[in-house]
Amino acid sequence: MTTTKDVEGLLRENAPQVLGALTRRYGNFDACEDALQEALLAAARQWVEDGVPDNPRGWLVTVAARRLVDEVRAEAARRRREDTAAALAGLGPEAPAPEPRGVDDSLTLLFLCCHPAVTPASQVALTLRAVGGLTTAQIAAAFLVPEPTMAARISRAKQQIRAAGARFELPPDPERSARLAVVLHVLYLIFNEGYTATSGDDLTRPDLAAEAIRLARMVHRRLPEDGEVAGLLALMLLTDARRPARTGPGGELVPLAEQDRGRWDAAAIAEGSALVTAVLGHAALGPYQLQAAIAALHDDAADTASTDWPQIAQLYAVLEHVAPNPVVTLNRAVAVAMVDGPAAGLALLTELDGGPLAGQHRLPAVRAHLLERAGDVAGAVENYRLAAQRTASAPERRYLLARADRLGK
Repeated sequence: MTTTKDVEGLLRENAPQVLGALTRRYGNFDACEDALQEALLAAARQWVEDGVPDNPRGWLVTVAARRLVDEVRAEAARRRREDTAAALAGLGPEAPAPEPRGVDDSLTLLFLCCHPAVTPASQVALTLRAVGGLTTAQIAAAFLVPEPTMAARISRAKQQIRAAGARFELPPDPERSARLAVVLHVLYLIFNEGYTATSGDDLTRPDLAAEAIRLARMVHRRLPEDGEVAGLLALMLLTDARRPARTGPGGELVPLAEQDRGRWDAAAIAEGSALVTAVLGHAALGPYQLQAAIAALHDDAADTASTDWPQIAQLYAVLEHVAPNPVVTLNRAVAVAMVDGPAAGLALLTELDGGPLAGQHRLPAVRAHLLERAGDVAGAVENYRLAAQRTASAPERRYLLARADRLGK
């Protein structure tokens, strides 16, 4: 029996490929994205009841193409109809849209979403939706903005791409280099959502993490000498290697200090470490290389006690200088606490009060951990409960409440 979860997985897997095929054929990204969304809704309803078709991607392409035909017929006066009419000529309402096989449009779609006509923030948001398969709500959580704001940003980005007359093809080298930073940031956010989901019943979304790694490999194959591309791929591999040990038998969160490191993926660690070793000192230092170096130090350690915390704290200090970010400061506070004691880490956290993390769960969760280490049981319980109240992730909420209950007894 086909479950809703099975269907959702297939739709996330196929959506970027379908959108790429439609855009390559019909040339109107805005109209194709709208048609794809309607096809996805139809599939979500029909596949659960009738079963998944033999060719899911072809089914989606055909249904979305028919939506485009309907759009042309219903809105003949609009310029969008003129742009797509030639491509749609001869495609009747019952004619299936041929689905190209062996063609992966993901990278081309990735760079299209990062078109220079679109603001950097909207580039990231649009790519997360079109290529990463994240919902608008998940993207809004990643950007710390309300969902309606993010929905408007995505809509505006599609309009800007259409107005710029962007072609569905990889940009020339100079322009491609300018877009690369945004592309890497997009893949970083997709991976983070896969490694620790912002909401839902599952701690991780392995499909998203795997897709981010696949796309990062694709970019690395095209740009093997770029230090930040290699750094990002290494960071993903070194981090994802721990995923098998991050949850218990019931899906509960297992913190780093309590993980069975024998369950970590040794092959992924070896590959990631080799990438870090090859790039450090041979390319301009960037934030992904620094984060990969930190991840490698965690993966090399036999346990938490033997981790090289002074080196990690130093790398976070460099990272904070290279790419200032409240999350970097948050992580540095943990490392500093391991070196100089919890009071030193708590002092760093005060810099984040009133900032972008003030209303999120991560700040009180880290503060609770450091207060617990400092012996302030009441403060730790209060902050664990506050963090649990703020997170939309069920496994994180259960873990935080369990910590609070254990301390409160």
